[in-house]
Amino acid sequence: MDAHIAAVAPGTQGRPTTHDESSGGTRRHLYLLRTGCQWRLIPRDLPAWGTVYHYFRTWKNAGVWGCIQAALYERARAQAGRSECPSVVIMDGQSVKTTERGGVRGFDGYKSVKGRKRHILVDTLGLPIANRVEPANISDRYAAERLLTGLSPLYPGIQTVMADAGHESRKLARQLLRENGWKLQIVKRKQRAFEVIGLTWIVERTFAWLGRNRRLSKDYEYAVQSSETMIDIASIRLILNRLTAV
Repeated sequence: MDAHIAAVAPGTQGRPTTHDESSGGTRRHLYLLRTGCQWRLIPRDLPAWGTVYHYFRTWKNAGVWGCIQAALYERARAQAGRSECPSVVIMDGQSVKTTERGGVRGFDGYKSVKGRKRHILVDTLGLPIANRVEPANISDRYAAERLLTGLSPLYPGIQTVMADAGHESRKLARQLLRENGWKLQIVKRKQRAFEVIGLTWIVERTFAWLGRNRRLSKDYEYAVQSSETMIDIASIRLILNRLTAV
């Protein structure tokens, strides 16, 4: 993990930084995510809020958060005695309200929510693999296509993608099979049970885990890229808890 950070972390030019970017930086962002406080209300015993936000934005643009999550995810799979790459993954979406801060948003008529929709992909352990944030009025089928695009080279072992009826689409199923060799398995609500055919409950449980972070109670971010990064950080916290629980 430290190698990923060192390769892209700021502070390599100009005055040397007085803060620990590799561990302290992550800890400060986990604090903000967990408590839900505003950037300007970060406690005084931590670095200035502008410094913390600077690293958040720089690491977001450089892809550091994704690298950290991917590295920790591999460790968590190994610790659980699973193969490095999952063969079955599950996806789902969650509509959340936005605030007056603005940014792109839409209205989910089914859930009666004006805001955005978080789409996540998890393995059978419930560990997040990928996420994407879209306006709430974007269909699950369209969002699923965007969520899954480009994942095949990163996770070549995937064989089956499970989802609920909102993702049912012959076009999407044909596309996944043709381009990636993946089978799209749709689980109807009446079929849901704690069996192989009912694994969609796992992704719902992951949403509940992520929801323990107050920063995710709504979508407080102006840019969807920042929203996705907040989910990445929440995923990092979730995986760290799994790694240190043993």
